[in-house]
Amino acid sequence: LGTPRMLILGLQHMFAMFGATVLVPILVQGYGLPLSIQTTLLFAGLGTLLFHVCTKFKVPAFLGSSFAYLGGFSTVATMPAYEGLDPETKLAYALGGIVIAGLLYLVLALLFKVLGAKKVMRYFPPIVTGPMIIMIGLNLSGSAINNASTCWWLALVAMAIIVVANIWGKGMVKIIPILLGVVGSYIVAVIAGQVDFSGVSEVSFLGLQQFVIAKFDVSAILVMAPIAIAAMMEHIGDISAISSTTGKNFIEDPGLHRTLVGDGLATAFAGMFGGPANTTYGENTGVLALSKVYDPRVVRLAAIYAIILSFSPKFDALVNSIPAAIVGGVSFILYGMISAVGVRNIVENQVDLTKSRNLIIAAVMFVSGL
Repeated sequence: LGTPRMLILGLQHMFAMFGATVLVPILVQGYGLPLSIQTTLLFAGLGTLLFHVCTKFKVPAFLGSSFAYLGGFSTVATMPAYEGLDPETKLAYALGGIVIAGLLYLVLALLFKVLGAKKVMRYFPPIVTGPMIIMIGLNLSGSAINNASTCWWLALVAMAIIVVANIWGKGMVKIIPILLGVVGSYIVAVIAGQVDFSGVSEVSFLGLQQFVIAKFDVSAILVMAPIAIAAMMEHIGDISAISSTTGKNFIEDPGLHRTLVGDGLATAFAGMFGGPANTTYGENTGVLALSKVYDPRVVRLAAIYAIILSFSPKFDALVNSIPAAIVGGVSFILYGMISAVGVRNIVENQVDLTKSRNLIIAAVMFVSGL
């Protein structure tokens, strides 16, 4: 490839992951928990590098913030058991749950190694994983509406840009619709005088991340840790997608047990020091398909770029100046997409919903979840 082309391709991978990765801490801050954008970027970068070490530097995957755990953050923020606690302590308990969730990956990895993938997957059929993913999206829909309702026209601008970029966009435009939706509507908001820049001017260009050390409590663990089941299913789907995109069977070599260990350790490491759970990113798989360049070194460059950006409080403050309505418009589509992926999971696996057994499983899960 040569160094200049590799540096540019690494930048493209960073742009692809950027919108979704920083959106997670923005949304969690909306629940009243002080999850830092700087810390999130740092652990996305470090987590990706750790994943590459665990997978023998073979898998061209980027690990960004997982949306699956947003429902857990929202629940921990409003739990009666934690009423009266300061936001940082609540966040610390939620992070403790993420550490345990990351360690559950290691248990599944061991089962895959010992028993083989087919035997383990029998206990996670699509009729269980599909409704679970649907519920994650639906449980979050209220916060999307609350944010969007602060300025509906601005939320609709963000939604419109995402829809146009995703459906009619070509090349890179089609890969980064979320980022374009945020940037485009932000420019509109600046023109309309809807952005408060006071926090941006007060902070310096360079500075360290804000670390929050995880605390462990049974209530938060019971909320956060089970989400790992849905996240692990997502992981298996992503590794399958990367394998089919690159034409290499990563499920066999380096093996699904190694990719799960990499993802689990990255998640536990991030949770321990103040970052959200990590997950393999479909956005970067899209870049692989678009560029036809499958060299994992390009993805590792994106991880290094993310680490460099994490040392700028000015950049953190700029991202935090995004109006709530834009976040609402973007999450309006994103949360719906999470549920739609759950529906797709059921359809693609041809789950027979004429069977009473399947209907009852889905019915109980939906009502319990809501």
